[in-house]
Amino acid sequence: MIPDGQDDKVRARQKSRAVVMALALGLFVILMFAITIAKMTVNQ
Repeated sequence: MIPDGQDDKVRARQKSRAVVMALALGLFVILMFAITIAKMTVNQ
């Protein structure tokens, strides 16, 4: 379905989206960890 010349461009876009999503997920995990640590230190 994809023309021969477009395959590399599609793969590059998919890779860049995957990298952005991985970074966003990583930042979300770090944020949740920081919030959890902050809540634990406040309650002590």
